[in-house]
Amino acid sequence: MRKQEQKGERIIRNSLFPVSLFGIFLGVLLLMSGIHVGLVVLMNRLQWNDLIQILVPVVYWGMVAVGLTFFTRKKIRDTYEAPLHRLARATRKVAGGDFSVYVPTVHAGNRLDYLDVMILDFNKMVEELGSVETLKTDFVSNVSHEMKTPIAVIKNYAELLQTGCGTGEEREEYARNIQEAADRLSALISNILKLNKLENQSIAPEVESYDLCGQLESCILQYEELWDEKELELDVDIEERATVQADRNLMEVV
Repeated sequence: MRKQEQKGERIIRNSLFPVSLFGIFLGVLLLMSGIHVGLVVLMNRLQWNDLIQILVPVVYWGMVAVGLTFFTRKKIRDTYEAPLHRLARATRKVAGGDFSVYVPTVHAGNRLDYLDVMILDFNKMVEELGSVETLKTDFVSNVSHEMKTPIAVIKNYAELLQTGCGTGEEREEYARNIQEAADRLSALISNILKLNKLENQSIAPEVESYDLCGQLESCILQYEELWDEKELELDVDIEERATVQADRNLMEVV
């Protein structure tokens, strides 16, 4: 009896070769045996030569054996070997960094077996790996781009301090801006280090109460040079204050 398991609303077959397939083999063999008996009776009634009566069953069963062998071989290749070869080729592509691969299932609908489920799980895994890789690439690219701003600020104000120009208050402002840029650069580097923890799902958010609107304004001002270069006018409609409970650094990454 065929064993089955329930997965959601789908019935998953635990065998690649159902009992009905072996029933087909049994029926074919019984049919061939009946034809063989009929051939023997016919040859005896027609009083054929003894050599012919020996050769005919041998040739007949040889043809039956060849037919069943090719049929069995085709079923094994289509049901078992071909899907595994496709899965192996897809695995090699994923190992090479290609996350766009997709392996079709052998069956569909309610005819899925455990090999089809394995293929579906593989496709889901590849899709998630592709999403993680895209997220990581975008994250590193964005953070690397944002690093240029605090570095430029530190460089510019350091050059102003080296000139010795400006009043005492201006030099204090330069030093304060350098410190703020350094703090921002340190936070960006910390967020890069958090990426590995994020992948391993071991990151623990540090929840605090803070002003989200103020954080949004700060993030917008970080891109001031970019929209100034493109001669864009920014019109922001935002509340004066909105207090939230969240991780300030992770929200800044968002």
